[in-house]
Amino acid sequence: MTNTAFPTLPGYNLTRSIGRGNTSIVFLGHANNKPDQLLAIKLPHAALADRTAAERFGNEVRLSLQFKHPHLVRGHAGTAFGPGAYLAMRYFLEGTLADRLEERQLPYAVSLRVLADVASGVAYLHHQGAVHQDIKSQNVYLDSGRAALGDFGNTYFISAGGNISGSPFYMAPEIYHGEASSVQSDVYSLGVLCYELLVGTRPHLGSSYEELMVSHLTRFPQPVTARVREVPRPLSRLIELAMAKKAGDRPTSAALRRALLEALGQPDEPLLEDEAEALTSAPAQRSVMGRHQHLPSVPMFEPSPPARKPEATDKSWNPFKRKK
Repeated sequence: MTNTAFPTLPGYNLTRSIGRGNTSIVFLGHANNKPDQLLAIKLPHAALADRTAAERFGNEVRLSLQFKHPHLVRGHAGTAFGPGAYLAMRYFLEGTLADRLEERQLPYAVSLRVLADVASGVAYLHHQGAVHQDIKSQNVYLDSGRAALGDFGNTYFISAGGNISGSPFYMAPEIYHGEASSVQSDVYSLGVLCYELLVGTRPHLGSSYEELMVSHLTRFPQPVTARVREVPRPLSRLIELAMAKKAGDRPTSAALRRALLEALGQPDEPLLEDEAEALTSAPAQRSVMGRHQHLPSVPMFEPSPPARKPEATDKSWNPFKRKK
């Protein structure tokens, strides 16, 4: 693609395409007044007419600009709806965690650091009264050994409610039953991610939606310590509880963060300034800002009927491609 084929976005220079999905495309670029700051600039397809997809895009724009946390992907500027809709975000040179896992398993200490960062971002969301709904390796971005969680298109505030959504490898049992998502279902997904990084394989495998559903509902993976001896037993036990079949048996995301930092040998690591402010202030009560979107490099799985399967955002990604 040549530069002349790129769409025009006032105030920005788009240099190359770095991702594409069913509803949008992401470009590498920069603001004209800050040429040295690379950005990931997301634009909806010009022909996009689906209302749900448009709401998804608008939701990510507004929440990316609203959430302020060092381990959440932050938006720099954007317009939620209309012909000039766009989102300019931080650009992560190392790509997604899923990309890295396709190449090789992360070293143990790096895995703990990445997981602690993600747990910190999730704890912030939960403190704000928000549910992410799609915690998975495709939505974690890496930069110099640190991580940030992205994709807020399906994120909603508990006070307002939202549509059921998720990805089969990471979905909590109650989501498979068609029940509403919650902070506890986020914790389940975080537990699955912890297991995946530390053990090197996902705790639940299957070649179809139905096989994965049976596994999540009825099977219990081996404890992490049975697979990786260097993982402390308290952390292994907490990950096991995070993947409990009953939502009420699961710990908090903040408890997982503490356990991960203890395993890193950094139990007294202070909260960053943004974290401290977020976790000590009163939870915000906000109205929902639209429902769904997708990041082209981290598309979600769209299950086939029946209708009780959760909503998803991108038909182009095959969630069963990587089954370690």
